[in-house]
Amino acid sequence: MANFLFAAAVVFFGLLVLVTTLLPLVPSHAWWIRAWDFPRLQLLILGCAVIVGAMFLGSPAKWIFIAALVAACAYQAVRIYPYTPLARTEMNNVPQRDDGSQTTILASNVEMPNEEFDRVADLIAETDADSVFLMETNETWFDRLADALASYPTVVTELRDNYYGMIFATRLTVHQAQIVYLTPDETPTLFAELETPSGHRFRFVGLHPRPPVPGNSTKDRDAQIIYSARFARAKEMPLMAVGDFNDAAWSDTSRRFKHVGGYVDPRVGRGLVASFDAKSKLLRTPIDQFYATPDIALVDFRRGPDVGSDHFPLITRIELDRDIAQEANVPPPPLPDDTLDELDRVMTTYRKTLDARHLPDLD
Repeated sequence: MANFLFAAAVVFFGLLVLVTTLLPLVPSHAWWIRAWDFPRLQLLILGCAVIVGAMFLGSPAKWIFIAALVAACAYQAVRIYPYTPLARTEMNNVPQRDDGSQTTILASNVEMPNEEFDRVADLIAETDADSVFLMETNETWFDRLADALASYPTVVTELRDNYYGMIFATRLTVHQAQIVYLTPDETPTLFAELETPSGHRFRFVGLHPRPPVPGNSTKDRDAQIIYSARFARAKEMPLMAVGDFNDAAWSDTSRRFKHVGGYVDPRVGRGLVASFDAKSKLLRTPIDQFYATPDIALVDFRRGPDVGSDHFPLITRIELDRDIAQEANVPPPPLPDDTLDELDRVMTTYRKTLDARHLPDLD
């Protein structure tokens, strides 16, 4: 009986690994398919454990089973590899300096029901970031963080009780800062054009699209993520995209976002910097993102402390000097002209489905 239960467990978990490895290859926006983009590391670990267990099975067919599992694990490893210290970094660290060309950004999904307001307030004070981007904020959060945000001259809010509220606060010079809507469901996005004390201007896009959960397909999430990528080409200006993407860094959508926008990613070559789920060490995955155009250099990129949320904050310090960034970064190859033309056509068509009153002026 014990041998039967062991064999049944090995087969069950092996089939689970195989099926959930194949499912994300299906070109579907269904939540129960796209959700398997998240636990690739966990599936890799489980798959390796099952391979070891399968070695003890008695059937000669076990070698076919093991070969399939090895292929699945190899595929998962390839997808994860860029987010390990074994890969080449895209953004090499540059020294910190205080000539006004550097700025620090704190981004945190505070989790709306979380009542650890003081921990978030303390983090804002301790980080002393030039810009703060908070997600899942409602009126209660705004009221409880009023003192912590009082030192920021510009505060833009979209306060909601549906987990999609936002607060953006900055002490930098603001040329534009507004809530925009990049999907028909009017999930908000923060769009800003800022300037450092040294006169370096850049654009900031704060995203928090809907996750793949029951009742939500990923169609609007993917559209919002990809559509926002075109901001990088709208004007010759450095741009960063920050927020809880509700999408793993290694997913097809995130990789397409990088490809379309020509972004670099501080996680590549450094490690997962897993930000979710802060309440479970077993299920953590990198879904809170920071992407930048190659004319932005990286000074520091790290995960912040536990603030009671299911997400860890991300703290990033960047350098806006283009010459420094050019030496520090490994930019992606430029997209072919025909690809750019096709992307512009698709994005122009998609833009027509949105309310133009809620879109940023990209000129």
